[in-house]
Amino acid sequence: MKDYVITVNSTVDLPNQWLEERNVPVVRLKYTIDGETYIDGKGLSPKEFFAKIRAGHMAETSQVNPEDAKEVFIPILEEGKDILHIAFSSGLSGTCNSMRIAAEELREEYPDRKIIVIDSLCACLGEGLLLYKALGKKKEGLTIEELTNWIEDNKLHVCHNVAVDDLFHLQRGGRVSKATAIIGSAIKIKPIIHMDDNGTLQVIGKKRGRKSALHAIVEKTMEQAKDWDNDMVMITHGDCLEDANYIAELVREKMGVENILINDIGTVIGSHTGPGVIALFAMGNKR
Repeated sequence: MKDYVITVNSTVDLPNQWLEERNVPVVRLKYTIDGETYIDGKGLSPKEFFAKIRAGHMAETSQVNPEDAKEVFIPILEEGKDILHIAFSSGLSGTCNSMRIAAEELREEYPDRKIIVIDSLCACLGEGLLLYKALGKKKEGLTIEELTNWIEDNKLHVCHNVAVDDLFHLQRGGRVSKATAIIGSAIKIKPIIHMDDNGTLQVIGKKRGRKSALHAIVEKTMEQAKDWDNDMVMITHGDCLEDANYIAELVREKMGVENILINDIGTVIGSHTGPGVIALFAMGNKR
């Protein structure tokens, strides 16, 4: 079996050390704030970034371009290895299309190599959880074609349940409508959103108060995860670690999952969610 490498976009929002330890190459997006452009995961720290957002500064994100993708892909192809890329949801970014353009152009230069780009229809640690599962399947000995089929069959089982403090960050980035933002951001109302089967964000409920919202995303995840053996659950947060730890305790108590990865939300995704966001990711029956 020819060796292959799994690559991802920086929007997996996993710790850099975690990715490096598992030899996962990353194609990074970029963002601009205060006239300075930074590389996602390599620029401002989460605390520095959210301090600027809280102070009223706006961040603009940009999708990967095909040349950025080629810079990551070519060294792998030169080593004689194939590539399986798990891309950021096409429902939120043109990045997946850029990855496919790069793959198509490189196939002409490397006709003996396979380059497969999968639209994850996931974001943030939803992508991260899909990567975690894919790495495990690769270790079991799945071929690139077998793993591609497994990911396609299971990517919509990656459930994203999110509590946000302010929907206007998502509205400014075009991720939800202005009407939705106005309704959802009423005083003391905390919107609950999820990733739908098209890889886009949808408001699915609202709760009064922060704790109520946190409990709601755990309860929703528990409902979705029935009959699934979740060996890993992931939690991301926008500079609110205390709430992330609170969610983790609820997961341990109510779902019996001990293997929990908590990480800061990335700066690209955080540009659209704003500070105070918290999200829970697990495998489930349906989103």
